[in-house]
Amino acid sequence: MGYFENIVVGFKIALQLENIFFCFVGVFLGNLVGVLPGIGPLATISLLLPLTFHFSPVTAVIMLAGIYYGSMYGGTITSVLVNIPGEPATIVTCLDGYQMALKGRAGPALGIAAFGSFIAGTLSLFGLIFLVTPLSSIAIRFQAPEYSALILMGFAVLIYMARGSKLKAGISTVVGIILSYGGIDTLSGKTRFDYGVMVLKDGVGIIPLAIGLFGVSEILLNIEKSNTYMVIKTNIKSLLPSLKDWAESKWAILRGTLIGFLLGIIPGGGAIVSSFVSYTIEKKLSRYPERFGTGAIEGVAGPESANNSACSGAFIPLFALGIPPNVVMSLLMGALIIHGVTPGPLTMKEHPEIFWGTVASMYIGNFILLVLNIPLIAIWVRILRIPYYILFPLILLFCLIGTYSINNQTTELIVMTIFGVVGYLGKKFDFEMAPLILAFVLGPIFEQSFRQSLIISDGSFSIFITRPISGIFVVAAFFLLLGSLLSRFKKKRTVLVR
Repeated sequence: MGYFENIVVGFKIALQLENIFFCFVGVFLGNLVGVLPGIGPLATISLLLPLTFHFSPVTAVIMLAGIYYGSMYGGTITSVLVNIPGEPATIVTCLDGYQMALKGRAGPALGIAAFGSFIAGTLSLFGLIFLVTPLSSIAIRFQAPEYSALILMGFAVLIYMARGSKLKAGISTVVGIILSYGGIDTLSGKTRFDYGVMVLKDGVGIIPLAIGLFGVSEILLNIEKSNTYMVIKTNIKSLLPSLKDWAESKWAILRGTLIGFLLGIIPGGGAIVSSFVSYTIEKKLSRYPERFGTGAIEGVAGPESANNSACSGAFIPLFALGIPPNVVMSLLMGALIIHGVTPGPLTMKEHPEIFWGTVASMYIGNFILLVLNIPLIAIWVRILRIPYYILFPLILLFCLIGTYSINNQTTELIVMTIFGVVGYLGKKFDFEMAPLILAFVLGPIFEQSFRQSLIISDGSFSIFITRPISGIFVVAAFFLLLGSLLSRFKKKRTVLVR
């Protein structure tokens, strides 16, 4: 079938009442957790993964994807009204969005963010549609050496793109790989790293791991803080931007859409990096860069468009290559695997309803979010005033229920608690958890393809260099790791000079 026929099939799936309902649930929850600082889509998707066991694969992905891109909309409200990013991807929005609110222009700031996000989300879906199929055709030609080299490059990108210490990001990546090797060896059939514990016979489960690292750890961190937010007292009259606002924002929206989409494809890139890049470019291209940081509407429109566009771009490597580019996509990949669907180049042929149904639902979800954002702002503002000591027991309860419902075993709760403490300590000492969970998901794929490559080559590592595509990936990984080491030495040298 052609693109048009596939899109029609996708809308037939997405417009089923069940899928519309769960699309609405997903984007609504995404909006809510985006508004509430400290919760986020990672913890929410982790919590709801067990619930999706009772859904069809396409319904599960529709709801979980809705949480992902819906949270980008919600995070803007907190950034503009409270000057606290609801999501890391909306950090940049605080710079000009809050200043606009102080000047009595909170309405246009929220309005341009909502419309920019809708435009970017819609346009980026066209890129998703037209790029996945050709990339899948190329990826079908990939064999074990290419896959192992590609994933190796992915690990290198994770370390290179880390916001903090490259060394700590590397340690997190290695820990994730080691954790992924527990359970039954797929080639020999032997059990590894179970230490006589029954729950570890199948390895560490992704759900207790994710809920612990992103749910429980956030609760522990937020309990330390006095999470009382001062919501700015401003009269939000009209959310519709003026013609002048549109004139100043139109190119920022289009550039942000392109930047976000391209960076969303790259492992380790995603919404956070794209929003920063978009803001930097808009400031450099502006005729009046001094306006940025004082309430420039382009400083809201560009990054908000970029972070939503990045959400669509992130689906390309997941469906075309079976490689999740960020931690949310790794959880979605885990959800698909649980449902018996392995993302990759054959997904388009074997399970076309999942891809096209998800894409069509994202069109519908973006429209729902545009409609929801306008009337619900007053409600979100009231929710922001709820003290955290009321919220965290409810969140912890959902964490416990979500983990226990997997196998109805208390040992799963112990695993969740252990990784909650690990995540808490890791964040306290500035270790990023995203590389760990991504490496955990990619680890088994990397191990299997790496060992298959060595079997093909009779134990010779030269197979990774002599094959052109894998050779390019290996060289790219080498230079990325070298760049990470050089940047570390450069920082140390700067500190010593000072």
